[in-house]
Amino acid sequence: MYRPALSDLDAVVAIARGGSFRGAALALGMSTTALSNAVAKLEAKLGVRLFNRTTRSVSLTDAGRLFVEQVTPALQDIHGAMDAVRSQQASPSGTLRINAFAAGAREIISPLVLGFLRRHPEVHIDLVTEGRLVDIVAEGFDLGVRRADLVPADMIAVSLGRPQRYAVVASPGYFEKHGKPRTPADLVKHRCIRVRLPNGALFRWHFEKRGETAQIDVTGPITLDESSLARAAVLDGTGIGLFMEQDVRDDVAAGRLTRVLDDWTPPLADLCLYYPGRRNPSAALKAFVGLARELSKKAKA
Repeated sequence: MYRPALSDLDAVVAIARGGSFRGAALALGMSTTALSNAVAKLEAKLGVRLFNRTTRSVSLTDAGRLFVEQVTPALQDIHGAMDAVRSQQASPSGTLRINAFAAGAREIISPLVLGFLRRHPEVHIDLVTEGRLVDIVAEGFDLGVRRADLVPADMIAVSLGRPQRYAVVASPGYFEKHGKPRTPADLVKHRCIRVRLPNGALFRWHFEKRGETAQIDVTGPITLDESSLARAAVLDGTGIGLFMEQDVRDDVAAGRLTRVLDDWTPPLADLCLYYPGRRNPSAALKAFVGLARELSKKAKA
């Protein structure tokens, strides 16, 4: 009698949640081909199609919908039992999956992530960076990293003691040629590096000073969707860029970039680590959160 592996059932539920084989494969840490083959094998053994597939979309069949409705509670019980056992581990082990935006990941990589791995070599960390906000539970992550004001209300948040702030910068050569903006409104006269968000929208630069706010839809010679590319363009003298402060702090200190409009970029919310309130968190999760709290206290001391 055919007995599907637990991973095959997890695969079906992950695809149903995300509506995508690619997204489910990323969440499960496997290739799209391996995932597709696992589902095809399960469908063959069951004798029914679980998904309608086209080149553009994936949706559950009626049989697939019934299957997911009945198997999901059982999977939750099984994973809950596994979590309960893992929580009794004497030493942390296994894998921790963390979702973060790129600048946040750079902030925590040292000392938090690398420091944790030195303390707990039996743990593997899978750190995924992306600009979009994700449901970390639905997409199979243990932890997320975002600004405090972006953390879902039902999550437990741990402040990392690292306030976020924007910085407006350009190369000294650019400012020598074009002059410096004195107010945000001056930016419309300058060449700026435009940024496209993960949802396709263009990012509008936000400023605030003593209760006065400004939203500037900048223009310029290039539009990019990755901060390291934007930094390269700004260092080359192409125009003015808006970055998270930590991404250009060293460039400003070394004189490669010059900062302007500093008084219009007040601190934002703190960077936070967040996770769901599970009854039986794994030993690895408890240890990681514990180290985060320890480092946060040191940063605030």
